[in-house]
Amino acid sequence: MTFAPLSRPAPGTGPAADPDSERSPFARLTDLLRGHEPALPLINLSVGEPQHAPPAFVGEVLAAHVADFRRYPLARGILPFREAASAWLTRRFALPRAPDPETEVLVLNGSRDGLFFAASAAAAFIGKQDATILLPNPFYPAYAAGIRASGCRPVYLPTLRASGFLPDLDALDEATLSQAAAFYLASPANPQGAVASRAYFARLAELARRHNFIVLSDECYSEIYTREPPGSMLECAGPDFQNVVAFQSLSKRSNLPGLRVGFVAGDRRFIAAFHDLRNVAAPQVPVPLQHVAVAAYGDETHVEASRDLYRQKFDLADESLGHRFGYARPAGGFCLWLDVSAQGGDEAAALKLFRDGGVRVVPGSYLARRMPDGSNPGAGFIRVAMVQPVDATAEALRRMVRILDSQG
Repeated sequence: MTFAPLSRPAPGTGPAADPDSERSPFARLTDLLRGHEPALPLINLSVGEPQHAPPAFVGEVLAAHVADFRRYPLARGILPFREAASAWLTRRFALPRAPDPETEVLVLNGSRDGLFFAASAAAAFIGKQDATILLPNPFYPAYAAGIRASGCRPVYLPTLRASGFLPDLDALDEATLSQAAAFYLASPANPQGAVASRAYFARLAELARRHNFIVLSDECYSEIYTREPPGSMLECAGPDFQNVVAFQSLSKRSNLPGLRVGFVAGDRRFIAAFHDLRNVAAPQVPVPLQHVAVAAYGDETHVEASRDLYRQKFDLADESLGHRFGYARPAGGFCLWLDVSAQGGDEAAALKLFRDGGVRVVPGSYLARRMPDGSNPGAGFIRVAMVQPVDATAEALRRMVRILDSQG
């Protein structure tokens, strides 16, 4: 199997048409805030880095397996990890069957690593000429970076309030679907927190089979919710998970962003091709870290405790924000997606919140790309990551309401 070379889209057809499109949203935010000092102590709600305590067993498990740092890890991961990932998926979701740990599960350096490399693997596996890859807009930056590396052309699908903040499948014509090598989906969505229904998953899986593209389902926020637990694309992918893979991570679920361990599971044909690429190109996951992950996927107590903290913070948001700024409690994830178009727009609001209130958030336009008509689906919104402790979150919400109300 050959893999597509690194290339850039033709002018006007993709990210290169926007001079800021290939830059990190956080680098752009740093530029926006440069030269300004916050009037109050900083509360950082820009980066989705959980600040809850990691599981208590992490140090003990690492110490028990420290000798394994002497070994080069296998790209596919140790069997106990793959078994633990399969068992957790089977307990957590209503899957048609348990994924085979030998052929349908791969370890990852967190989901970002896998989501980046998956675009190149999908392009090679599907093998369409002049292929495209579809992705939601706004989106997680690793998707676009992976598409650039794959040599495919990105097709941005706006995720608006009218479509439930998910890509509108009804808006996709036959030609667009037939040209696709892959389709990135995030549920719960980053940044809006929308959760796809079983009917949505089932329809996307059917489209993937009919038009022969791979669904790359990013489910790293699936364990953060305050009402109904989100489902998985794998639940609706059929007995062989055909044309569907799902990505998971311990960063959000277990408050372990520094561990860099996750996995991908699904279609065994794609998993085999993905392993071939990762075996020569991707970083390996140290064996002691995989043993920590085995323990983490075997324990739900720490996950429930963390979920309760997020519930407390969203209760505070309900009380503080009410219906201001288009706020609605998200179905999943830990972000607020607030409409500040009446407060001068997303950049102006983000700058004022930082300068006057010491609250750091991300302008929504930095998380999205301009559409062909010149619109940006993230413009006018700010993303607020509810990752800080409860007391700090309460203080940040008070400052935000005071500052944004005065600006409207």
